Amino acid sequence: MAGTAYPHLLAPLDLGFTTLKNRVVMGSMHTGLEDGNKHTRLAAYFAERARGGVGLMITGGYAPNRAGWVKPFAGKLTTSGEAKKHRQVTDAVHAEGSKIAMQILHAGRYAYHPLPVAPSAIRSPITPFTPRELSSKGVDKQIEAFVRCARLAREAGYDGVEIMGSEGYFINEFLVTHTNQRTDEWGGDFTNRMRMPVEIVARTREAVGNDFIIVYRLSMIDLIPDGNSWSETVILAKAIEAAGATIINTGIGWHEARVPTIATSVPRGAFTWVTKKMKREVGIPLVTSNRINLPETAEQVLADECADLVSLARPMLADADFVKKAQENRANEINVCIACNQACLDHTFANKMSSCLVNPRACHETELNYVATKNTKRFAVVGSGPAGISTAIVLAERGHSVDLFEAAAELGGQLNMAKVIPGKEEFHEMLRYFKGQLALKNVNVHLNTRASAEHLVGKDYACIVIATGVTPRDPKIEGQDHPKVLSYVDVLRHNAPVGERVAIIGAGGIGFDVAEFLVGDGHSPTMNLEEWLAEWGVVDPAEARGGVAVHRVPPSPPARQVTLLQRKAGKHGANLGKTTGWIHRASLKMNNVQMIGNVNYERIGDEGLLISNGDKRENPTWLDVDHIVLCAGQVPLRELEEPLAALEVPVHVIGGADVATELDAKRAINQGSRLAAEL
Repeated sequence: MAGTAYPHLLAPLDLGFTTLKNRVVMGSMHTGLEDGNKHTRLAAYFAERARGGVGLMITGGYAPNRAGWVKPFAGKLTTSGEAKKHRQVTDAVHAEGSKIAMQILHAGRYAYHPLPVAPSAIRSPITPFTPRELSSKGVDKQIEAFVRCARLAREAGYDGVEIMGSEGYFINEFLVTHTNQRTDEWGGDFTNRMRMPVEIVARTREAVGNDFIIVYRLSMIDLIPDGNSWSETVILAKAIEAAGATIINTGIGWHEARVPTIATSVPRGAFTWVTKKMKREVGIPLVTSNRINLPETAEQVLADECADLVSLARPMLADADFVKKAQENRANEINVCIACNQACLDHTFANKMSSCLVNPRACHETELNYVATKNTKRFAVVGSGPAGISTAIVLAERGHSVDLFEAAAELGGQLNMAKVIPGKEEFHEMLRYFKGQLALKNVNVHLNTRASAEHLVGKDYACIVIATGVTPRDPKIEGQDHPKVLSYVDVLRHNAPVGERVAIIGAGGIGFDVAEFLVGDGHSPTMNLEEWLAEWGVVDPAEARGGVAVHRVPPSPPARQVTLLQRKAGKHGANLGKTTGWIHRASLKMNNVQMIGNVNYERIGDEGLLISNGDKRENPTWLDVDHIVLCAGQVPLRELEEPLAALEVPVHVIGGADVATELDAKRAINQGSRLAAEL
C-alpha cells in the first residue's frame, strides 16, 4: 500500500470468495469469556478490536462436545440454541467491518476433567486424568462432532472456523506414535495416523460449502522427542490443502514441550523460519505466529516471504488499536505486548478471567472505561513506577490536570531494573510507551523532585496518589554491613562490580532475575536467534524429529558461580508465573546455578556466608563467596502517608507502597488504572 510504512502488513488478501482487508490475524486465546453466558462481554471485547482494524479474528477454543472440554463447563458449541447466542458476537464484529472465525478445540488427553478421550489411553504429563481410548466408531463420532460444530458456527454468523490441530491437543495426538499406539485404521503408519485431521477438514468443507473460511492450525514443529518429522508435516499440509482448507496457521510446540515458545525471553519472530519452509510446499495462504509484537517485525516477516499473514494474539490484548495505529503511522503509540504471560496465560491456568498486564481493560471492556469528564480536577501522583505512571496517564486521558513527581532522574521506578535482565528486553518498550503517553496527554512531569507533604499541600489538589513503591527489606543478618554484601538495587540499578562466586539470599522473582543477570554477565541470548535456538536445543525439523536436538549443545560457560538460597523448603521460585517459572528454573539449571533451600543465614564475614539447615540449625557451613546479594523481599515505601493524613489531605496509596509483593507490575498497573477511572 502506497503511503504507509507497512505495505505488506496492510495489503488486502483475496481468498476468492471473500477478501481480508489486511494481513493481520488476531490469533486464538482462551480468555474465560468463552465460558458460560458472557456473550455481551465477548461481543464488546471483539468489537473493540474490530474497530481497531484487525482483518480476521479467531475466538478462543470452543469444544465440539463435552468430551472435548478443556475443563468442566468450558465453552462449547453443540446446539442451535448455543449458536443463536453467538450472534451477538458475530453481529458486533461485522458491524465494525471485520471478520471472525471460531476455533474448534478438542482437548483430548489435555482435558482437565475426568472424562477425556484420546487415540490411546496414555496420560499427559500436564494433567492428572488418564484418557479413555476411543473405539474405531468412537473416532468417527468425534470427527462428526467437529463437522457439526463447524456447521453451527456458520449458523451463528461466523465467517469461518479454525480447526485446532496443534499444541498437543486431540488431533495432534493422533499424529505421533508416542500418543497414538493404535493398530486399526486410525493408527500404525503415518498415512493412517493423519486420517483424522484430513477427514475433519474434508467433511467440514462438504458441510459448510465453498464460501466459508476453514483455517487449519498445523503443528509445524512439535518440539517434543519423537514428534513428527518434517517430511510427515509436509505430507499432512498438502493433504489438508487438498481436503479443502482455506488457510494453514502455524502451531509451535506441544504444551508439554520443554522449550519456551511465547515467553518474553523468546526472540521476536523466533519461529517464522519454520513457516517459511512450509511456504515452498503448499499453495494456500500461510499464517506465521509467536512473538510478533510490533508492526515493524510483522512487516519484515511478510516482506521476507515467510508467510502470507501474521498472527498477533496477545498484542491485541495489549492494544486493541494496533492495526489502526500502524495504518495512521502512529506505531510509536502502540502499547506493546511484553510477553510476560502474567495476566493472560497465567490467569487462564489459574481459572481466572484473562486480562493484560500493560492493558487492564483487556477482557474487561464493559466495566473499565476511561470516560472523559466535564468535572476536571487537579491531581498529584508521587512516584513514577508502573502504578504511578498508569494512574497519571488514565487521569490525564479523562481530562484531569496531573502533576507526576519522581525523586530519581528518570521515569519508571523499578522497571528500570527489570529492563536489564536478560530476556526481559521488552520492558524497554513498556517504558517507551509510558513516556510517550505522558507527553501526549500533557502530564506535568517533575523529575529529581522528592515531593514532601509541605511541598504538596496548598496546591489545590483534589487528592494525592502515593505510588512511591518499595524499599528492600532488612533481613537482619549478622555482618550484613560487610563489604561483600550488595543489594539487588546495587547490582541491577547501579551496576556494582560483582565477583566470580556469588551467593544470592532470596529465591523469589528478584533473586531469579539477579541470578540470570549474573550468570550471563548481562548478556542475553534473546537478542540472538541462533544462540537462543542452540541454548534450547531447537533444530530444523528436517534434521531431527520434532525439531529438538538429540544431543543438546551445552550453553556457554556461566560468567559466575552462583548459589541461590532461600529460607523455606521446597521448589525455588514457587511463586513465579505458572507458564514461565519452569523456564527460569531450566535456564538457571543450564547455567549450573546451585539452589539450596531450608537454610538459616547465620553470619556474614571475611570467610563468606555462614548457613545452617532447618529448625535445628544443623550442619553450619561457610559458603566461600566473593559477594552476597540481598534479594530478601521488600517493604512498602509510604513515608508521605502519615504527614498528609495529619494535614487532612485526601490520599490514595497504591502499588508497592500499598502492598510490597515482589515487583508486581500487573497489580500496580491494574490498581492505578482502576483508581484513575473512578476519581
